[in-house]
Amino acid sequence: MSDPMSVQTAELAAEDWQTARALGESAQRAARTLASVSSAQKDAVLARLGELLTDPERVAAVLLANAQDVAAAQQAGLSAAMLDRLRLDAGRLRALAGAVAEIQALPDPVGEVVEQWTRPAGFRVEKVRIPLGVLLLIYESRPNVTIDAAALGWKSGNAVILRGGKEARHSNRALGSLFREALRSQGLPEDACLLVDDPSRTLMLALLQQHGLIDLCIPRGGEALIRFVVEHARIPVVQHYQGVCHLYVHAAADLAMATELVYNGKCSRPGVCNALECVLIDEAVAPLLLPLLAERLGPAGVELRVQDDARALLPSPLPAGLRVVTAQPSDFGHEFLALTLAVRIVPSVDAAIEHIARYGSLHTEVICTRDEAVAQRFVRQVCASFVGWNVSTRFNDGGELGLGAEVGISTTKLHAFGPMGLRELCATKFVVTGSGQVRV
Repeated sequence: MSDPMSVQTAELAAEDWQTARALGESAQRAARTLASVSSAQKDAVLARLGELLTDPERVAAVLLANAQDVAAAQQAGLSAAMLDRLRLDAGRLRALAGAVAEIQALPDPVGEVVEQWTRPAGFRVEKVRIPLGVLLLIYESRPNVTIDAAALGWKSGNAVILRGGKEARHSNRALGSLFREALRSQGLPEDACLLVDDPSRTLMLALLQQHGLIDLCIPRGGEALIRFVVEHARIPVVQHYQGVCHLYVHAAADLAMATELVYNGKCSRPGVCNALECVLIDEAVAPLLLPLLAERLGPAGVELRVQDDARALLPSPLPAGLRVVTAQPSDFGHEFLALTLAVRIVPSVDAAIEHIARYGSLHTEVICTRDEAVAQRFVRQVCASFVGWNVSTRFNDGGELGLGAEVGISTTKLHAFGPMGLRELCATKFVVTGSGQVRV
């Protein structure tokens, strides 16, 4: 991929600007129409989308398109993590259909009264959820985002503009056509979901300039892409640079549980943002835990990046498949997205919290312990979008947390922190009802 910073605002062609403007205006018109779409109509579209995602003929067409993308990506030398995110199969399409069904079953957030109260002058104040308006999704590899974003945007009353990467172009086109078919089946505006089929950087840059037409940009991809979006956008951007996720194994941990949490966090799907990247081990349990981890992680082919104190506690000879190398300073705070795990022995919970504050990315942090007081202290003091106690880092996911799906995980605190589902795609407005009151 070319350096994203090589694209400058001055390079914008009039054609790119006009295309971006037309997309924003079409999406805005659709967004206004969505204000009058009922919850029943929304659910009917989602029900039809679920049917299309499991229809054998449609499934075959999507998988054929995806195979084209995967073959091209392999030839281009994409990383194993990117290939894993790109690849679709029948099981992943069934999972997408399941996520759509979960979104359909959730309450419609639009119009929900979040709070209400009456002022001394006698008028009633309500805070009511409203759609954000037009969402721009910019994403690499992940064709599932096409369905997740379209479904979540639709249910929350937002129009979406989907700009996927060139590596998933055929897959995104096939999945986007399914959503538009679902909209057509109910006589609803197809422009509620606009797929940008031109992967050029200059068009993306033009879209990022559409202040007043696009209300929020949600980028999902590598750090270079996200930094490009943040630095060039004239519209609000949800940021998520990295998923540097830690698990701290406290002195009072159940070591069998800790071993399984490490294995699941690292090995179940190493190329995703909620995968475990660093395990912090209390020095009181390190002599017992490190041999257990070596035996469990070896068959999976994990590489441990360790300091000398941890290396001395590993069994000799090492279990088959396990690789151990000396940790470099850059290994801490690094998102490997591979079967590589940094390990550090720490003297206390204070040291673990300090390490996370220095090296974490505000994404996912977990403690394993049987000591409730220590766990509650960890939960209070550690800042991340997901702080867990005796659970895998892999649960920081919209579907797993009951949101149906997500359009991304925000690691900034405005306006959402963590997985963004239906409610996170809404703002609130004040609705005030009186009986003629005037301000004195």
